[in-house]
Amino acid sequence: FSNLTTLIQTLIVDIEPNERVKRAMNEINTAARLRVAANEKAEAEKILQIKKAEGDAESKYLAGLGIARQRQAIVDGLRDSVLAFSENVPGTSSKDVMDMVLVTQYFDTLKEIGASSKSNSVFVPHGPGAVRDIASQCRDGLLQGSMARS
Repeated sequence: FSNLTTLIQTLIVDIEPNERVKRAMNEINTAARLRVAANEKAEAEKILQIKKAEGDAESKYLAGLGIARQRQAIVDGLRDSVLAFSENVPGTSSKDVMDMVLVTQYFDTLKEIGASSKSNSVFVPHGPGAVRDIASQCRDGLLQGSMARS
């Protein structure tokens, strides 16, 4: 037994596994990388959708603020016009002034519809009674809106 040697450690520098083993290891690495790439792509698409939705929501919010300010400016202008007209033309009531403003708005709207190249046909009841009806409907709508807010 004295001729026996004990091997304690050896350095292996070049391993050459079977071709099938190499192919399987490469497929495992490829599948893992594809899985990571798919997760990253899905996460990027999710972030894009979230950012798009946030931008859309912000745009709608700002548009709403703009419309609210525009309407407030119209109301303020109408109030000032009614007061000025009532003071300068004796015997007129605020209702008379508002009817005149509504009729003016009505004719301006008809003019814009007629001048627009995008409109094909618009049927609007028109005649002496129709303008009065429209003014009445607008006034009723404003009154209902103010009562709903109260």
